[in-house]
Amino acid sequence: MARTQGAFAALADPTRRQVFERLGEGPRAVGELAAGLPVSRPAVSQHLKVLKAAGLVSDRPDGARRVYQIDPQGLGQMRAWLDRFWDVALAAFAAEVERDNDEEEPPE
Repeated sequence: MARTQGAFAALADPTRRQVFERLGEGPRAVGELAAGLPVSRPAVSQHLKVLKAAGLVSDRPDGARRVYQIDPQGLGQMRAWLDRFWDVALAAFAAEVERDNDEEEPPE
């Protein structure tokens, strides 16, 4: 649960969300991620550090640079947490539809 809270807290920042969304298009180095953002490369590096600590991104060396990508395991933990609410909402919806159907059926 703490990891999921950290992930949501990390994504609460709009710049980090932009960086994360760009990583959704595929792995990228800091320079590529920083291009077009209103923050410096060092600032993007700091945002990536927060996203990595939250388990949302991973990195790997590629020559003299590091390439970042979305960590499917961290994203999966967030999704599992959200799915709990989705399952409850779907069950409530199904119960409501069934209740409405029962009320609409004419007596025999």
